[in-house]
Amino acid sequence: MKPTVLIVTTSRWFPTARLAMALAAAGCLVDAMCPSGHPLGRMRAVRRAYAYRGLTPLSSFAAAIAAAQPDLIIPGDDLATSHLHDLHTRERQRGKAGLAVCELIERSLGAPEGFPVVYARTPFIHMAREQGIRAPQTEIIADLEGLRKWVAQVGLPTVLKADGTSGGEGVLVANTLEEAERAFRALQAPPLMARAIKRALVDQDKSLVWPSLLRRRSVVNAQVLVAGHEATSAVACWKGAVLASLHFEVVNKRSSVGPSSVLRLIENAEMSSAAEKMVRRLNLSGIHGFDFMLETGTGNAHMIEINPRATQVGHLALGPGHDLPAALYAAVSGEPFCAAPKVTEKDTVTLFPQEWKRDPASPFLTSGYHDVPWEEPELLRACVRKARKLKLHDSQQQELPALSAARIPRS
Repeated sequence: MKPTVLIVTTSRWFPTARLAMALAAAGCLVDAMCPSGHPLGRMRAVRRAYAYRGLTPLSSFAAAIAAAQPDLIIPGDDLATSHLHDLHTRERQRGKAGLAVCELIERSLGAPEGFPVVYARTPFIHMAREQGIRAPQTEIIADLEGLRKWVAQVGLPTVLKADGTSGGEGVLVANTLEEAERAFRALQAPPLMARAIKRALVDQDKSLVWPSLLRRRSVVNAQVLVAGHEATSAVACWKGAVLASLHFEVVNKRSSVGPSSVLRLIENAEMSSAAEKMVRRLNLSGIHGFDFMLETGTGNAHMIEINPRATQVGHLALGPGHDLPAALYAAVSGEPFCAAPKVTEKDTVTLFPQEWKRDPASPFLTSGYHDVPWEEPELLRACVRKARKLKLHDSQQQELPALSAARIPRS
């Protein structure tokens, strides 16, 4: 009997849609819970879609789980993972009545003892260092005085990161103490109500409403900056063991702290060992990502954070040991592992629509494997529409300074 996988996302970002395609191709029945209008709800690969409501998230998750009766849940963003952790806490308090949901979440994500760690940057890095993994010094910064002490101790530049953020949001690099203090205030501050309302109305994303209403401040972490270039790993794991993995160095990004747009497949023993150690230490299951900095000069891999959910490369089938959806299908179904044919023999992967949005004339669109979802026309159209909206928004933002500087004739 085919296992049912429920993909859950609170975001309108599209990588979960690619994962749905890959899981369906591997043999899974795929259901999804997503915001209204998300292309997941109109894809051929998705059997049924359930509504995510940002103002009542746990009720949305519970209803989708009850309707889908999945064998596995895969979160597509950090907030979805956080909601699953909260749902586990709620159901555990119900005793026997909540046991089935708790077991499902643990089977999907791993041991609950690790839940607080994967969502908190500093405890995670401390645990990695305890495992003998190379990782930069990282500390929670409570206030401006603590920030000044950190800078006096480790120097500048330094990296400031807010918990509960991903995709480059909530990460700032400060080159001076003044920049660091300004970044700290910005990262710690509750979301502005205007921003929360705009995101709720325009993007149908209500995730900022409660933090804004409750004036909830973010935990800010400081991390020593490692000079080098970025790398990333995605792993499929089961009960603390890595089943399949992908390791990439980042070639291009849309912005300095945004998601990658071009990646190069690599073999890196230090990255592989570090991922295996943390998967075993946290007893993880499902799909997870790890980010690294490859140090200039030495090539040493410094683990800088975990992504406790599916990442944008998790769908890529790149042969035995490098096919995450097929590995998960085998683990859940009990059937022998059977990797899909490799999608490409090229080492360079150009992510769609990220690189196309960054530079429509990029040479990587033709020289690398351009990962376009031709099999799902609705998804393809949604990606193009969103890219056009972003391009229009960017052009309007660039025009604003010129307009504000222009003198308006008096009548």
